[in-house]
Amino acid sequence: MSVTLVTASGTGVSAHRVDEYLQAARIAIDPDRVQLELDLTPGIALAETILADIDRDRDGALSSEEQRAYGSLVLNALTVDIDGTPVRAELASAGFPGADEIRRGEGTVRLQLTAALPGLSSGVHHLRFRNRHHPDRSVYLANALVPASDRVSVTAQRRDANQTELTIDYTLRAAPARPPAAWLLGGLVAATALSALAIRPLRSFR
Repeated sequence: MSVTLVTASGTGVSAHRVDEYLQAARIAIDPDRVQLELDLTPGIALAETILADIDRDRDGALSSEEQRAYGSLVLNALTVDIDGTPVRAELASAGFPGADEIRRGEGTVRLQLTAALPGLSSGVHHLRFRNRHHPDRSVYLANALVPASDRVSVTAQRRDANQTELTIDYTLRAAPARPPAAWLLGGLVAATALSALAIRPLRSFR
């Protein structure tokens, strides 16, 4: 996924306070899917609270099962819709720091999510992303990434006051039509192959 932002947020990652849970979302729109990167960085004062959410058995280790469970917890707090129609996001991958890094305020949980989009006509569309994970003492950032496909152009981004909600206006261009010459060439190749089979002499088996 590209990491180039269409616009930069006014609040930098390094500026979040020790008593804040920084949640930074980056969203990439392709013609047939949307990909999300979500970085979650708890400040020192919130570290134990977040660790308690992840480390359910309190053994000090963040097992793969606990990581998946926390990823699902975050996913359930996110919603994505396209032109008002909800789309289902799935957790594609997750990266978790060690518990000590989180306690020092240096650990960032990184989640990658993906959602398939329905077949869309060319024209203007609106994608809305909402994040309701851990609303107490969280700081949210949300930005669109520069699309990798030249069929997609982001035209505007609209956020609510605390950036828990981001609406991305974009234009989708139609897929280029296959050149007629390619179809003609394919037909000629097929016809030649059939002709060669038709005139091949038959051999008898003895």
